[in-house]
Amino acid sequence: MSDQSQAAQIEVSEIHWLMDMFQSVDVGLVVLDDQYRIQVWNGFMENHSGRSPYDVRNQSLFQTFPELDETWLRQKTDPVFVLKNRAFTIWEQTPHIFKFKNYRPITSVAHFMYQNATFIPLTNTMGAVTHICIIIYDVTDVAVSKLELEEVNTELKRLSQTDRLTNLNNRGFWEECLKKEFQRQRRTKNTSSLLIFDIDHFKHVNDNYGHAAGDEAILHLAKLLKQNLRETDIGGRYGGEEFAVILPETDARHAAIFAERVRRSVEAASVMFNEVEIKFTVSLGIAEFHHDFNSHQKWIEAADSALYVAKSNGRNQVRAYLHQA
Repeated sequence: MSDQSQAAQIEVSEIHWLMDMFQSVDVGLVVLDDQYRIQVWNGFMENHSGRSPYDVRNQSLFQTFPELDETWLRQKTDPVFVLKNRAFTIWEQTPHIFKFKNYRPITSVAHFMYQNATFIPLTNTMGAVTHICIIIYDVTDVAVSKLELEEVNTELKRLSQTDRLTNLNNRGFWEECLKKEFQRQRRTKNTSSLLIFDIDHFKHVNDNYGHAAGDEAILHLAKLLKQNLRETDIGGRYGGEEFAVILPETDARHAAIFAERVRRSVEAASVMFNEVEIKFTVSLGIAEFHHDFNSHQKWIEAADSALYVAKSNGRNQVRAYLHQA
C-alpha cells in the first residue's frame, strides 16, 4: 500500500472518529447559517427534541421551533455574526433556549432542562462569519441544587424572623424593622406611628382555662390583627400576649382609627376552646414618631406609657402618647 493510500485511510478514519464523537458527545451542537437555517444538528439535539438531522436540515430555526424567543436569541447571535466575538448565556439569565423535557432521575423535580449556551462564530477562508455554532450544556443538576439551596436558605431566613405560634414577625426581626423605620423618620421627617397592645387580664385566661387556651387566645388575636393590617404595616409578636405594629406614613389620629378597629374586632369575637367560649379584650397604646426620640427604644417606651394609661383607665381602650415639650 502506498504512503498516499495509507494517509487517505488515516484521514477517513479520523473523520469517522470525529463524526462519531460529534454525534455522541453529551452537549448539544447546532450550526446555523446567516439566515438562521439549521445546517448541523447532533445526536444530543435529536434525542431531546425528537427531530432528526434530516428533518431539520436547511429549515428555519424559528419556524421549526416557534416556541423559541426569537427576539432574545437574535439579540444574542446577531453580534456574533457582526463582531466575530463569542457570546455566552447562563441559566440564571434565561433558564433554557430549547425547552427540552428533563429526564434525569436525580433532578426529576425539574420539568425541563436548564441550559447554559455558548455562541461561536464560524468563518470561511476569507475570514467572514458565515455560520454560528450554538453549544447547549445541560446544567439541570447544578441549577436544581442551587435553587433548592436558595429555597432552603429563604425558608431558614423566614423561620428565623417568624414567631412560630402566630406566624407574625418575631420580636427580634420586628425590632430591626422598627430601627430602620426610626432611622428613616430621622432622615425624611415624615410621619409614622407605633402601636403596642396586649390582652386584658391574660393571666385569668391562663388560670381559668389553661395555657393551651392562652395560646389559642394569642393565635386568635394574631389572626384578627392580620385581617386589619394594611400592606405597608409591619406587625409582630412583641412577647407573651403583647403585640406591636409599625404604621408607616400614619399620624396619631389615623393610628387611633386603626387601633380602634382592632379593639372592636377583638371585643366582638370569641375563641372556642374545648367547647368553652372565651371572650377577652385588649388595651392599646399609640406613639407618633417625634424627633425628640433619640433612639427607637424611646419610641417603644412612649407607646408603652400610652398602653399603661389605657390599662390604668379601665382597659379595653385606645390611648395616645402625649409628647411634652
